[in-house]
Amino acid sequence: MKRIQLLCNGCVKPILTEPFYICNQQADEHCCFILHEWCAKLPLKVQDYMGHPEHTLFLLPKVPSKFFSVFTCAICDLPSNGFAYGCMMCEFYIDINCAFVPEKITHDAHPGHLLYRVDPSITRVYAICNACIGDMSDRWGFRCPSCDFNIHVGCALLLYRVIKHKCDKHPLSLRYEPVENHISDYFCEICEHELRLWEWFYHCTTCAQSTHTACAPLVLQYEQATKAGFYYYANVDGFRNVKFGGTLMIKGHSHRLTFVERIDSNGKCFKCGRWMQGMIFKCLIGV
Repeated sequence: MKRIQLLCNGCVKPILTEPFYICNQQADEHCCFILHEWCAKLPLKVQDYMGHPEHTLFLLPKVPSKFFSVFTCAICDLPSNGFAYGCMMCEFYIDINCAFVPEKITHDAHPGHLLYRVDPSITRVYAICNACIGDMSDRWGFRCPSCDFNIHVGCALLLYRVIKHKCDKHPLSLRYEPVENHISDYFCEICEHELRLWEWFYHCTTCAQSTHTACAPLVLQYEQATKAGFYYYANVDGFRNVKFGGTLMIKGHSHRLTFVERIDSNGKCFKCGRWMQGMIFKCLIGV
């Protein structure tokens, strides 16, 4: 089975355990549809949702109004082409990972206290996310009111505690503060920039190697891009909810184009002539 097929089309997370469902036409090189058993049994609708209580949200395997089904989640603000719960009347869409965000959580980065869900449209207090040092004012998050500890929903729920990466043979652990030495002794092995003070990062104690969370994709995601000789640069976590690898036919080119992530060496767009950024389509014939 191709490794790219091991990302669930519903939640866009790796298929690591059985059982799961896979398209019986998988021999077709253009079909890599696969689902966790949990994602295959999602409820068909969500009512009284926290960010859109006035309308019922319905389960959408694809968001019909979006090109290649890529939408921006209203909760975590990340692009996704997985399943969505949406209100098409209001163009309100959330990925299924954010459809069941709890009202309160505990987190290893702030032990001993409960973190409560924060709606940015209601809570207007300026705050900084303790994980990414980003602004909390325009995205949902969690907050400890007694300690002024804040984290985005995505930082709290989507960052894995331990990952594997092609650049290190050992597991990398998510760290919440400087370890071993002063933070100035650490730089990212991927982008080669220094780590910002108190920003969360991944670290291998054995090799004393560190990476930004934004520069450390999972091995499964990494190999989607490296299969054709690509290399990731920065902010790969921005596409953690996007499943690359689908194909598209366009006029003026005889081969199918593959849906991949931007890399700096991709050059200019064949159609409009602008430099390509983010999610692009590329011909991999002969690469």
